[in-house]
Amino acid sequence: MAISPPSIFNDVIGPVMRGASSSHCAAALRIGRLARSMMGGQIDKVHLQLERRGALATTFDTQGSDMGLCGGLLGWDLTDERLLNFKQAMGGSGIELTIEICDFPAPSPNLYKLRLENAAGVHELTADSTGGGMIQVMEIDGVPISLAGDCHGTLIFVEKDGRLLAQELADSYLDQEVRLHDDGKLIEMRGQSFLRADEQASWRGKAKIQAWLELEQVLPVAWQRDLQLPFQSCEEMFAYNEERGLALWELAVAYESARGGISDEEVFARMREIVLLLQNAVEIGLAGTEYEDRILGPQAPSFAVALQEGKLLELGMLNEITLQISAMMEVKSSMGVIVAAPTAGACAALPGSVLGAGKIRGASVEDMTRAMLASGMIGTFIATHSTFAAEKAGCQAECGAGSGMAAAALVTLAGGNLQQSIAAASMALQNMLGLICDPVAKRVEVPCLGRNVLGASNAVTCANMALSDFDAIIPLDEVITAMDSIGRSMPCEVRCTGLGGLAVTPTSERLEVELAQRCCS
Repeated sequence: MAISPPSIFNDVIGPVMRGASSSHCAAALRIGRLARSMMGGQIDKVHLQLERRGALATTFDTQGSDMGLCGGLLGWDLTDERLLNFKQAMGGSGIELTIEICDFPAPSPNLYKLRLENAAGVHELTADSTGGGMIQVMEIDGVPISLAGDCHGTLIFVEKDGRLLAQELADSYLDQEVRLHDDGKLIEMRGQSFLRADEQASWRGKAKIQAWLELEQVLPVAWQRDLQLPFQSCEEMFAYNEERGLALWELAVAYESARGGISDEEVFARMREIVLLLQNAVEIGLAGTEYEDRILGPQAPSFAVALQEGKLLELGMLNEITLQISAMMEVKSSMGVIVAAPTAGACAALPGSVLGAGKIRGASVEDMTRAMLASGMIGTFIATHSTFAAEKAGCQAECGAGSGMAAAALVTLAGGNLQQSIAAASMALQNMLGLICDPVAKRVEVPCLGRNVLGASNAVTCANMALSDFDAIIPLDEVITAMDSIGRSMPCEVRCTGLGGLAVTPTSERLEVELAQRCCS
């Protein structure tokens, strides 16, 4: 059972969340939720192992992995206000959490190895944060497995060969996908619901079952059995569209409707809700935000005043976009509710471009919704063939991806055609190749704010180039492949570990110490 293909609302424009980093906060919370679900909601002890050379070992408590994991173990949602006080809540929960930094074979820099205990027994879970808040459960109780949290997963460990039981389950529940693991000792069921308690009891009476574990769905768009997608690459999309003549945003609707098993109208309505949430986040940022554990205070309000008073260089639309980006990044850094688009660290380049350009052009919410949908289609190609994780491919996979998505969105907002939208995305992403991730003081603020503005500036110019029919030369699919290759060849020091670049400057090290002292006091 392979991980499901990307969904716009699971992988690209989302999650809706609190926290500095989707790879850290959102993914950790989802992993914690799955661990809690697997233990039946009752946890006494948790032992977490982090690989010494991975990204989590150096950033676990500065980019919100601790907040996310604890929130998930407590059963909270991604937008829960209690996340800001997770330490006190965890201390009063009765859950004993220990963390060990050690050496072990780790295929990913964002790997969580959890050992969980309660009165009923002990279970182990290994999961990976794959970028943008997405996760993959890789192993449970020593058995390799693959779950992304987009379904209700049931794991049935049996004492003897479970082949007959697996066949009976498959015959009885045609809406479930059933698979055997570990030489027939583990039966996996995947569906959009769990078996009822009476059904579970009935099956327990038919076989000697060692453990019956249930992992809840934690993603908004559910897994679909026998999923058929219209296309999964830009080249395939062009072929699909030869006789249809759809705009990029319409192709996004067709894709997501098939991926999520929902109507075209529901796809559009979901994105419209996200646009309204983004507008609200900007208003909160412009009013000024407060939060102790951050490097930068509120700067967007002063930029707004300078813009209003005519003190800035005349950049037209780009000044408005910069204002929107600054406001949104400050909401993120103060643990307000934002949308990872495509990640929390790169949450503002795309939305800020769409909202800022939309404001200048007098665009409607529906116009901006279409632009965001168009960007989501570009994002699915990136998610399918590369990654949004800076830990795996540097900031080119976050702010770079956001820039390419924003360029396509801006062309859509300006009334450009499909070919121009794709050309803009290709040129914008080409310009961001090789961008490293080196967070100062291990916080997602500096140089993240500037790189979101850089991504938007690049998107605006590439959109205009495409609208005047500049030739991108390299097809978007090939640019994405190149980005992935470049990212995976980067040294780990410049892939969000805080071990290279600006992160190891004297100023960065001083700020990290000062922030730690401030938080302790």
